[in-house]
Amino acid sequence: MANRTVKDAKSIRGTNPQYLIEKIIRSRIYDSKYWKEECFALTAELLVDKAMELRYVGGVHGGFIYPTPFLCLVLKMLQIQPEKDIVVEFIKNEEFKYVRALGAFYMRLTGSSVDCYKYLEPLYNDNRKLRRQNREGQFEIVHVDEFIDELLREERLCDVILPRIQKRHFLEENNELEPKVSALDDDLDEEMPSDEEVVDTEVKENKREKERRGDRDRRRDRSRERERREKDRKRERSRSRDRDRRREREREREREKEREKEREKERSREQREREKDRRDRDRHDVDRRRDRGRY
Repeated sequence: MANRTVKDAKSIRGTNPQYLIEKIIRSRIYDSKYWKEECFALTAELLVDKAMELRYVGGVHGGFIYPTPFLCLVLKMLQIQPEKDIVVEFIKNEEFKYVRALGAFYMRLTGSSVDCYKYLEPLYNDNRKLRRQNREGQFEIVHVDEFIDELLREERLCDVILPRIQKRHFLEENNELEPKVSALDDDLDEEMPSDEEVVDTEVKENKREKERRGDRDRRRDRSRERERREKDRKRERSRSRDRDRRREREREREREKEREKEREKERSREQREREKDRRDRDRHDVDRRRDRGRY
């Protein structure tokens, strides 16, 4: 069968079921060691055994996009397209939580909106922990009910784009789904407080709210005072730096004046020396001419 979808497989939302996983990720799965060694010639019956061996959920990780065994089995299910009854049994399996997670993920990819709500919402009562490998290859803890909530609400999970499903209230309005009943409703009815308890609670809550407002006001005032002092310190530091720069410029101007005076003195001294040298040469020339005239 290689990597082809089974011949009698039904198209999912008008496309090959395997195409629900992006091409680059499919290619990485086909090239992975787990796919070649563990998923080769895998049937729906043998798939259960592989699912029971799962120890974490996740999509891909690392720079080279390494797929997790969980994602490999999801693609294998899309390839062999097991019967709906088998998938439902996966979801109802209470002993192996990763088998349940695998079945729920596959149902979310291939099931109708009604089926997704019908079979996945009961899993909100499952609070067991799942290990999930993130994109960096690190493990994190997520509960089954959180995982189911992400399946029903998020657009992408485990690096797979989830098909769109209808909002629950639309299905309820069309009488396709019964209104959602929370498992906590009965407990809430039993614990409904009396009118006096409600009044006392409101009074206490109002008192606490006033105290909280007072605390917030005091914290706000202290914060404003700190900000004001900080601004004053910054302003003073800025003024001090400006004064230092002005003094430095003034000192530099004074030093430049002194240097200019020194240069002027040097020029005057050189001028006097040149004048003296010229007079000495002139005297020497006069004496020489006088001596020649004498002889």
